[in-house]
Amino acid sequence: MGQWEKNIRHVVPYVAGEQPNQPDMVKLNTNECPYPPAPGVAKVIKEMDSDRFRLYPDPEAAELVNAIAEFYQVSPENVFVGVGSDDVIANAFMTFFNSDKPVLFPDITYSFYPVWADLYKISYETPALDPDFRIKKEDYMKENGGIIFPNPNAPTALFEPLDTIEEIVKNNQSSVVMIDEAYIDFGGESALRLTEKYENLLVIQTFSKSRSMAGMRIGFAIGNEKLIRAMKDVKYSINSYTMNRTAIAAGVAAIKDREYFEKITHKIVETREKTKVKLKELGFSFPESMANFIFATHPDHDMTELFEYLRSKHIYVRHWNQPAIRDYLRITIGTEEEMERLLQAIKEYGIC
Repeated sequence: MGQWEKNIRHVVPYVAGEQPNQPDMVKLNTNECPYPPAPGVAKVIKEMDSDRFRLYPDPEAAELVNAIAEFYQVSPENVFVGVGSDDVIANAFMTFFNSDKPVLFPDITYSFYPVWADLYKISYETPALDPDFRIKKEDYMKENGGIIFPNPNAPTALFEPLDTIEEIVKNNQSSVVMIDEAYIDFGGESALRLTEKYENLLVIQTFSKSRSMAGMRIGFAIGNEKLIRAMKDVKYSINSYTMNRTAIAAGVAAIKDREYFEKITHKIVETREKTKVKLKELGFSFPESMANFIFATHPDHDMTELFEYLRSKHIYVRHWNQPAIRDYLRITIGTEEEMERLLQAIKEYGIC
């Protein structure tokens, strides 16, 4: 080993969902939206003046920040934007999780959290979910260096009621509590209104799911002005120009089309509920999903084998080979046609 190699930072990276490229595939493994973005997105991209690309984008992304603030009825000073919610959360980890006390997040949750904690050398603890995959709020009523969890949770799809969220925030006002609401538009009440009451609460959302823009990478956080200012200071210390011109313009077009946004989220929820009924008829069980995916298991069949069978048919769902959840498949909600193809393949596998 060379001397220089001894100074390399070694981490175990986050493993994203598989991104296959089969012409006949049904891709239900990464919780993307099965429908295109709002019509205005394509229009604004088509009409963009390419000469503008020689200029740096607005480091404040003010046009997008203002559009988000208007949609959620907050001040622009309460909004932070980044390159997907992963970028926003990574920035928040660097900004707020600097105590000598451990950060808390569930043992079954978004698997990027421990990666960021390890990367930034943040100590953490992972309180176990209860047997029904619910957060035990009492586990978060102790000294800590910060708290983060998704609501609805990933990969379980369960939503914790707002009363539970508020109790956790209220009892942890000496640290920052972050609620990762990547899936909130598919069910449940957002904690956004609590940001007016608690200055230690940061709510993170994304354009990747309900706004059909995973490929554009837009995420945002809403919180107290002091939290947002601190995040911007960290961001500008790394890279002032994180949001490119195309993403800013497309994001504005997407969030301004409320009618399309509501139409698409309603359509996905409707398909989710139909799929839940059909999966139950086939003997599957799952936590009550309030997201754009279902976390399903079957008492009589091996989910690893079913995962591999579906993959052989170019139907991609998500599976983790981890003790607590290896008996589950996370199934993204696709179009009606895609879900029918999934159900047909499950029957062909032998689950009837």
